[in-house]
Amino acid sequence: MEKTTRNKIVFFTGFTFLGIFALQVPLMKLVGSSVSFTLFDAFAPIAGAFLGSIPGVIAVLLMQGFHFVTQGMNFSDPATLIRLLPLAMAALYFSRKMPLNVIVPALAIIAFVAHPVGREVWYFSLFWTIPIVCYFFQERWLLARALGATFMAHSVGGALWMWFVPIPAAVWIGLIPVVIMERLLFAAGIAGAYLAVNNAFALLNKKLEIVYKFPVHARHLLASLREEPAR
Repeated sequence: MEKTTRNKIVFFTGFTFLGIFALQVPLMKLVGSSVSFTLFDAFAPIAGAFLGSIPGVIAVLLMQGFHFVTQGMNFSDPATLIRLLPLAMAALYFSRKMPLNVIVPALAIIAFVAHPVGREVWYFSLFWTIPIVCYFFQERWLLARALGATFMAHSVGGALWMWFVPIPAAVWIGLIPVVIMERLLFAAGIAGAYLAVNNAFALLNKKLEIVYKFPVHARHLLASLREEPAR
């Protein structure tokens, strides 16, 4: 039991440091937007799939917390704290199907339209019906799982931003096309990162003769990496 726990701690630590590294890798910048897409945006949400729901959330918070500290960010600034939560919620959504995957975006919609500015642009919160719809398909389709995760993050960030960082209605309206582009990109990145890591872990399990086996999900493995059933 002690050895198993130690292996899990080592894996958790290694996965967390891998996420910190991913924060340093910019991938692209959306045209017409200040949004930069980093490897971390794709990597962080999949933490829950390999570490488990709560450990995945903790790992993402540690990754971001370490990054914020090393970057000298001001933790008294509400905007800094708001940035901590969304990707942690994405990791929670991506980890498995659970009621929170519906409850959180539903509460975000309520919180958004409860604000005077939110009532002016209530239709912006319709984006957050996406994770609710994806909830019913997330065990069937990987892209639904990834899309739900990225919009879960968006719902939490959007609701908090509405209340703690004043933004006029016109800005929210202008963000609509940007949200569509960035979230589709993020969803594709999350799905791609998950497939890459899952198959990389399976390859390591196959090639390395070690007692510890990395967690993998057989459904999303290449045929060559799937274990043959015992005869």
